[in-house]
Amino acid sequence: MTRDEFIAILRLQNIPNIGDVIAKKLIGYCGSPAAVFADKKQRLLKIEGIGTHTIQGLHDKEHLEAAETEYNFVKTKNIGYSYYLDADYPSYLKHCIDGPILLFKRGNIDFKARKIISIVGTRNITAYGTAFCERLIADIAPLNPIIVSGFAYGVDICVQRAAVKHGLQTIGCLAHGLNQVYPKVHAKYTPDIEKNGGFLTDFWSNSKPDRENFLKRNRIIAGMSEATIVVESAEKGGSLVTADIAHSYSRDVFAVPGRVGDKYSLGCNNLIKQQKAHMLTSAADLVYILGWDIEEKESKTVQKQLFVELETIEKSIYSYLEKDGKQLLDNIALACQLPIFKTSSTLLNMEMKGVVRPLPGKLFEAI
Repeated sequence: MTRDEFIAILRLQNIPNIGDVIAKKLIGYCGSPAAVFADKKQRLLKIEGIGTHTIQGLHDKEHLEAAETEYNFVKTKNIGYSYYLDADYPSYLKHCIDGPILLFKRGNIDFKARKIISIVGTRNITAYGTAFCERLIADIAPLNPIIVSGFAYGVDICVQRAAVKHGLQTIGCLAHGLNQVYPKVHAKYTPDIEKNGGFLTDFWSNSKPDRENFLKRNRIIAGMSEATIVVESAEKGGSLVTADIAHSYSRDVFAVPGRVGDKYSLGCNNLIKQQKAHMLTSAADLVYILGWDIEEKESKTVQKQLFVELETIEKSIYSYLEKDGKQLLDNIALACQLPIFKTSSTLLNMEMKGVVRPLPGKLFEAI
């Protein structure tokens, strides 16, 4: 990309009345970012949705000067970038109408042929949430997905640290420029994350981590992934905004259920109750619903990791169903030498864990 084209993109980003949706319209109509500034005002006003107010500051000198300053920062600090029409731009995000026209990046990010999921949640993560995050990342590690989050306190940093631990690529989507780290206490994690992925943002170096920026950032977290997982959330919170955005993009949303009445389970339980999210109780749910293919050479390792949480009785029932296929409740109880009531309650627990499913006629089968 030439210097002039890059500066033209930055100018479009800096004009208050031209957001990403309008910018894409202008670029598509004119043929390139630079052509937008070379075209006549009368022609631009013929574009649907473009009015005098929209392009009012198009040729203001202050936007050109700001673009040149940011261009110098990007080049001096060796910041990477992806234009929305480039091959290395996140493919899922290309399909989002409000996806950024330009992303800044740092680290070793590679989107090629990869499964990508976002995991978000409360900043006040509980012991239950921490344990679930760590187990989930460990269980899906053999499938080598990219883990996206927001690098914030709580769930975000928990899953990103777990991803680094298991050698997975992880991407932190930031609500500010790449000239700073927020929260500052997380600076100690940046080298490992950049080595195993990196950071993305559409904010300039003069942007501060203001509240509205976090809400805007959430569209990138939701848009660049095939699915968004909410681990824990209060009744209201930024992670629920991310889930709503993912839902609006027609992406799969998952929520981890919690105990009724627990403050940081209310948001997840409501998503499930409102049928805005699949219930996620184990990695097996994610693999099954997303239809992720498991290579034959990987399947034994993956299956072993997916089901390590099974208790002795559950393992016995699962082995029986895996070997003999669909079976009646009575047959399962007889084969495993268990009382009917114990078999029934165990099967319910296994269904919650996503390892068996009930079928018509009181049949059960292993997943």
